[in-house]
Amino acid sequence: MRETMAVEAILKGTVIDHVPTGQGLNILSLIQKRDPQAQITVGLNLPSKGNGKKDIIKVEGWLFSQHDAGEMALYAPTATVNVIDNYAVVKKFKIELPDQFVGLFACPNSNCISHTEPVASRFSVSQTHNAEANTHKVRLQCHFCERTFSDSLFK
Repeated sequence: MRETMAVEAILKGTVIDHVPTGQGLNILSLIQKRDPQAQITVGLNLPSKGNGKKDIIKVEGWLFSQHDAGEMALYAPTATVNVIDNYAVVKKFKIELPDQFVGLFACPNSNCISHTEPVASRFSVSQTHNAEANTHKVRLQCHFCERTFSDSLFK
């Protein structure tokens, strides 16, 4: 059986691979907030050898840094970022949660001052891992109202 690519290769840019199914559109939204003119190809529910299905996003002309990719960590904590130049992977890394998110999400607390003042939202990120239950929890604390929220409120 001949193997074919479900999504066309790009000359120069970034490929976000192994995005959990259903999270591709959330990542697309974040990318479009940063660059509304970005040329983006999105593949949803594509076959994946390891997980059965995956989403994939290709951004032409934007070479992601680890900071850029970190903004997507809540949606795709196991994703891989491939930086492409001249159709070849020149850098590959796993997405990692940053220490904080700035200006990406509104605070869920409607009384937070970040809703009425001209300031960018800011959340500190903390994570815990329960080895026994093999669970991983991410919490975000608002810099302004100091309330802590589960990452599920932002997904």
